[in-house]
Amino acid sequence: MTPLIRAEELKDGSTRAVEHPVVGSIILVRKNGQAHAYRNRCPHTGAPLDWQPGRFLDPSGEHLLCALHGALFRIEDGACLAGPCRGEGLAPLPLVERGGRLYLAES
Repeated sequence: MTPLIRAEELKDGSTRAVEHPVVGSIILVRKNGQAHAYRNRCPHTGAPLDWQPGRFLDPSGEHLLCALHGALFRIEDGACLAGPCRGEGLAPLPLVERGGRLYLAES
C-alpha cells in the first residue's frame, strides 16, 4: 500500500489532489465520512478535472465537476450524471483508511 495523506487532511465535503509515481494525479474526496479516490482524468477527453489546483467540487458541493466541459460526476461511484461523458465514469482507485492515514491499495 502506498501512503497518500493523513486522513485528517481530507475533511468531510473536501477534495485533494495527490500525485502518485505510477498512477499520476489522483482525486481524493470525502462525503458523509467516506473517502473516495479516482484518477484525475475525464473519461471524455482525458483532461484533468480540477478547475483550480486541487478543486473539484461543483458550486453545490454535491458533485465532482470537470473544468473543461462541465460534466458532473457522482462522488460515491464516479458515474457521469451530466455532460458529454454521460454513461461513462471516473476510474475508481482502491483506497484504504487505516491508522489515521489514507493509502492507495496496490493490486
